[in-house]
Amino acid sequence: MIRKLYVIITTSAALGNALSLTNQTKFKRSPVGGIVTVRAGYAQTPFPEWLTEFTGLTEWPGIDPPYIPMDFIDFSKVPDYKSYPQGVCGVNPRESCSFDCDKCVEPDDVYTCSKLSQTFDDGPSPATEKLLESLDHPTTFFNLGINIVNFPDTYKKILDAGHLVGTHTWSHPFMPSLTNEQIVAQLEWSIWAMNATGNHYPKWFRPPYGAIDNRVRAISRMFGLQAVLWDHDTMDWQLIAEDSNLRTEEQVYHDVQLWKRGKRGLILEHDGSEKTVNVGINVSKLIGDDQLTVAQCVGGIDYIHQYAQK
Repeated sequence: MIRKLYVIITTSAALGNALSLTNQTKFKRSPVGGIVTVRAGYAQTPFPEWLTEFTGLTEWPGIDPPYIPMDFIDFSKVPDYKSYPQGVCGVNPRESCSFDCDKCVEPDDVYTCSKLSQTFDDGPSPATEKLLESLDHPTTFFNLGINIVNFPDTYKKILDAGHLVGTHTWSHPFMPSLTNEQIVAQLEWSIWAMNATGNHYPKWFRPPYGAIDNRVRAISRMFGLQAVLWDHDTMDWQLIAEDSNLRTEEQVYHDVQLWKRGKRGLILEHDGSEKTVNVGINVSKLIGDDQLTVAQCVGGIDYIHQYAQK
């Protein structure tokens, strides 16, 4: 029997500042920075001919990407757990190993690191470039496919700077709420965005909101992806929420100082807005440059495959 591990996530909420369930649900529905739709001055990644031949389409999709069947996806091997919306738990047994509900991780999930290391979600965005200018150590970015094709130059700058990139889905949905086909669509289009823009096939997958269970895992594993979660959360999304009193920068830095005492772990941050990028820069200064990428944390590969530049 495979043992599941239920981990305690260190956040400021653990210090007594937890939000009510109503507020958590309200604000968690909007990703930090999220999907950047304004592309003024940015040329979109050209839709490749090989993808037209395979899908019959000629342009990148919108928020809801179409499902394209893949011969290696076998739905009969996907556990029959029920879908559930964000903020609703208890729909499935604990054996479904939900991270967002029960903080459960499977043996192949990555959720910590031997060195305290930053990770950034939701980009690339215009704010990402400021972050790149300030980082003197390699880090891991979990990018949205729709942002990759809309900001390809920024994406390539991430790669050129030696950082690792994993997928954060195509458009940041709450994955357990989706059908099996919709989960496939979110992953395949995010991978194709990386193929077309960066000439590689990702290994690492961070589910938006940390929302993953064994149904989502089963499908992502068929793509060869490995889930990456976290054990330290800056909750930096609260800095740009409608209620600006949810969290302060000082609280973020206080938490980081506490995490430094333990000298290990993966920190969740976001590069989808200038506000969170500025905080990420300051967090980097607090921690220093002795950090690892997710692949380095577990002695893994950067990408499943890297294609020759065309």
